[in-house]
Amino acid sequence: MYSQEDYKNLITEIIRKQIDILGVDIAVRKANGVSGLKVGDKGEVNSLSGDPQEILQELVQQYVALSGEIVKNILNPVFAKYPEIKLNLK
Repeated sequence: MYSQEDYKNLITEIIRKQIDILGVDIAVRKANGVSGLKVGDKGEVNSLSGDPQEILQELVQQYVALSGEIVKNILNPVFAKYPEIKLNLK
């Protein structure tokens, strides 16, 4: 079972990957639009409130809606580091 800190680290890594693609403004704005997620100006997770799995799923869906397959290809190596965290990449 992963801890809240593991989810924070994973989500921060995802956001920072998206910053490289989308730019800091868009990537952080999209992340801060996810209910229960508060992100700093540089993409670091400041707080998670609620189910971290649901927050993660919503965040990835936001990015996939913007960039589609590019997001999936970039995030696969990130998720490989957290094999017990399952995610539905639609």
